[in-house]
Amino acid sequence: LAESESQEGNYYNGGKMVENIKTDMEELLEEMEKLTVHAACMAYDYTAIQANSDLSNTMQHSEDVFLMCKEQMEKKWQEVLLE
Repeated sequence: LAESESQEGNYYNGGKMVENIKTDMEELLEEMEKLTVHAACMAYDYTAIQANSDLSNTMQHSEDVFLMCKEQMEKKWQEVLLE
């Protein structure tokens, strides 16, 4: 009887382990899908930028303006904190 209880415990633990592995695999596959979509979008953006130099220049200008704006906002925020 003790042996059959032990086997039941092993079966339960084994079943639980298989379920955990299945859940982990599903999570990993979902993460891989997200990364694949992200990589495809990056490749598409890269291709679009290489094909259109104006787009690249516009994106660089937008980034520069954003960084200048961010810098000004941080300065203003520091002034407000000091008042």
